[in-house]
Amino acid sequence: MSTNKSFSSETANRYALALYELAKENLELESVEKNVNEFLTVYKTSEDLKNFIKNPTQSQSIQLEILDKISAQMNLSKIIKNFLSVLVIKRRIFFINKIFLNFLSLASKQRGEIKASLISSKNLTREELDTLNKELSQTTGTPIAFDYKVDENLIGGMKMQIGSLMIDTSIKNKLKKYEQTMLEI
Repeated sequence: MSTNKSFSSETANRYALALYELAKENLELESVEKNVNEFLTVYKTSEDLKNFIKNPTQSQSIQLEILDKISAQMNLSKIIKNFLSVLVIKRRIFFINKIFLNFLSLASKQRGEIKASLISSKNLTREELDTLNKELSQTTGTPIAFDYKVDENLIGGMKMQIGSLMIDTSIKNKLKKYEQTMLEI
């Protein structure tokens, strides 16, 4: 019997669940989630860190030493520091991005948040995003977590997807509809 899930997805899910349970058990879920977000931000912006983590030729002792320094520099919690060490020892550190993303998804689901994608033609301020989030959360009756991006090709307006609902108020989409109408005449 074939399964669609890959070994790396299964592994990442198991480790993410283990981290979630550990953080919850120690009543540190909020601080661990904050640390995970901070680590992912650094990971996504640092090619050196990505290359270091993905390099299978690094010795465990060097990986442990470097991650220990990163943990101290970023002031990561003991749970995250130990978790990173376990990943190095078990030779699973290269799954860190998937594990942490799965952890954040799991934490979000446990809070009852709905994931939403928001693409805007211009950079929205934190206040605008917070207002939009608050209004949508009140409308749906459920907290919403945005995955926010800017796409200047939209010309104006925005696109939003909440679950299976897609809202596209972009000028690019409106122009495309006018073009279709003109072609049909």
